Order: sequence, then structure tokens, then C-alpha cells
Amino acid sequence: MNILLIRAINSFLQIIIYLIIGRAILSWFIRPGDRLFPFYMGIIRITEPILAPFRELSGRILGNSGIDFSPMLAIFIIYFLQRMVTKLLIIFML
Repeated sequence: MNILLIRAINSFLQIIIYLIIGRAILSWFIRPGDRLFPFYMGIIRITEPILAPFRELSGRILGNSGIDFSPMLAIFIIYFLQRMVTKLLIIFML
């Protein structure tokens, strides 16, 4: 049961990371009217609540640059959170 919880949390956070990476890559290629545009909009609806605070933070730090660093910042924080939660669950479940 303990290992199942850890795996579920890790899998969920890993899927979020993959969606953020997919959104960043698709943003270069998908335009309105494309066949995959509805799929891309679905990914945006899922990832926007996660990326919006990081976009605001990167805007304050870097100003109005032409590059959006919020996906990199979000992935870094999610990865750190994933490791921290896993270690805490292992410690408390032993």
C-alpha cells in the first residue's frame, strides 16, 4: 500500500511534466485550424493552472523577454517536489 501511494504520486507528477514538455514543443508547430489544435487546447487547459504562477514569477524576475521560461521553472519545481514528497513518505511510512 505504501509503495502504491508513492508510485501513484510519482506517476501523476511525471505525467504533468510530460504534458508541460509536450505543450512547449507543440506551441512551436500547432496553429489554429490545424488538425491537432483541439488536442493542444486540451493540454493548455490542463497545464495553464500550473504554469500561470510560474509565468508571473518569471515575468517579475526577467521582465518582458521574448522567451517564456515558466515551463522550465515549473518542471524544476515539480521535480524537486516529487523527490521531496517521495523521501518524506518513505520516512514517515517506515
